[in-house]
Amino acid sequence: MTQEHSGARPFGQLITAMVTPFASDGSLDLDGVQRLAAYLVDEQGNDALVINGTTGESPTTTDGEKEATVRAVAEAVGDRAKVIAGVGTNDTRHTIELALAAEKAGAHGLLVVTPYYNKPPQAGLHRHFTAVADASGLPILLYDIPHRSGVPIETETLVRLAAHERIVGVKDAKGDLTATSWVLARTDLAYYCGDDAATLPALSVGAVGIVGTSTHFTGALTKQMIQAYGRGDVTEARDLHRRLLPLFTGVFRTQGTILVKAGLAAQGLPAGPVRSPLVDATPEQVERLRADAAACGLEFPA
Repeated sequence: MTQEHSGARPFGQLITAMVTPFASDGSLDLDGVQRLAAYLVDEQGNDALVINGTTGESPTTTDGEKEATVRAVAEAVGDRAKVIAGVGTNDTRHTIELALAAEKAGAHGLLVVTPYYNKPPQAGLHRHFTAVADASGLPILLYDIPHRSGVPIETETLVRLAAHERIVGVKDAKGDLTATSWVLARTDLAYYCGDDAATLPALSVGAVGIVGTSTHFTGALTKQMIQAYGRGDVTEARDLHRRLLPLFTGVFRTQGTILVKAGLAAQGLPAGPVRSPLVDATPEQVERLRADAAACGLEFPA
């Protein structure tokens, strides 16, 4: 094992990668940001929120908007939940700048995605993540999502990175439970499932929770599933997993942000439009999402 990190669940069990509410003209809606964050913590039971992740449309928000959003969420819920700022880019210097700005704005942790598009080798990944961890005083979740970034964080790289005192966990969207199992066997990294429908299988090999997208709607029930598994009630956990599958998968019928914002709008919660190159959900997609919610025993008003 590597050196001990700060607890087995550094950010709790239930984390939602929050969308960024915009006004009707596409500008940042900071009041909506705070209201949505409060809803996700107080009503859906989130232990932490990821701000400025892909679901938060980080590719199309400015550095200033990112900092303002972190500050707004920290003011709204920072005494009741952890605020994790997505700061990953494919430029190490820019990532460090975002990390320091997020720390100053009140974030409690950082989510750092594998650099995308430029496809660095494993030595480059190690240097990138280590540089960010050295520059900031905040705990870091590595975000391993090769189907978006083009490069996986390989097992040996993760084991090496686990030796850094501020690299405390992984948002795991690799889809390889064997690789996950090997890392968990060799490190004390806290693993959070990054694929909603794979949360229960991930728990079975040692994951501690989820960084979810459908959890904008399923958060309370997903937390029940995680807690049921933790206390050994595998039957209840399995039943909740099966109940929630329609939304675990349904929000990804198109890009996840699109349908989450549509579902939030249907519930009268802050969301607003998406920014180009995303496009807003069609009426047909919204109706299908309502059907998925109904299959889970949840209801979106017509």
